[in-house]
Amino acid sequence: MTHKTNGIVLRTVKYGETSVVVTIFTELFGVQTYMVNGVRTAKKSSAKANHFQPAAILDLVVYHNDLQTMQRIKEFKWDFLYQNVLSDVIKNSIALYMVELLQKCLHQPEQNTALFSFCEDVLIQLDGASKAVTANFALYFSLHLTHFFGFKMNDDYDTLHNKLDLQEGSFVAIQPTHPNFIEGNDSLVTSQVLKVMQPYELEDIKLHHDTRRRLLLHYQNYYALHITGFGQMKTLMILHEVLG
Repeated sequence: MTHKTNGIVLRTVKYGETSVVVTIFTELFGVQTYMVNGVRTAKKSSAKANHFQPAAILDLVVYHNDLQTMQRIKEFKWDFLYQNVLSDVIKNSIALYMVELLQKCLHQPEQNTALFSFCEDVLIQLDGASKAVTANFALYFSLHLTHFFGFKMNDDYDTLHNKLDLQEGSFVAIQPTHPNFIEGNDSLVTSQVLKVMQPYELEDIKLHHDTRRRLLLHYQNYYALHITGFGQMKTLMILHEVLG
């Protein structure tokens, strides 16, 4: 039986001479793995393989069987054709960071249309974002993605509660006894980004690249504290370089 669904490509691995194995976050079935045959055989087919770059947003017709771990795709085409995300070095690095972070959070093949809509929307907005918005995009995504996985930060910052306890996900008045906390300007900036409802509002937050680097490391730590086996983000060092 076939189903029509949109999907965001998370990871693609070459298989054999002509095929790829693709991990896709689908709107209908959550994260799924697909075998796609014959997309790397000729010049015409190579164009087809381009559809499976990480962060690509696709319109799919798929075969689905709950008893199988590997599914198949009947038809695929662009659902949204990026103007910048797949070609611009900075935007592509941010998109790859977003995709890796999403993949590390998605462990069960369950439908989550709200999460899918959020991810699809922010990738589209990244494509058209200004330079100032783009610079803060990874911070925005890192903080707001947590809303969908049960450990979102409480934005209860004030002049008294000005230290962010990363274990509790709340701003506190007294410095925690453990080392997992953010203080000073980094704490204030985190509160500011938490208040951002749409990415274009990031234009108003002016940060030095060292601050962004430090905050992204803090946020990686936050995820590691709340997701078992989270590990290290491979794309983070690349992102540090391009945002420098």
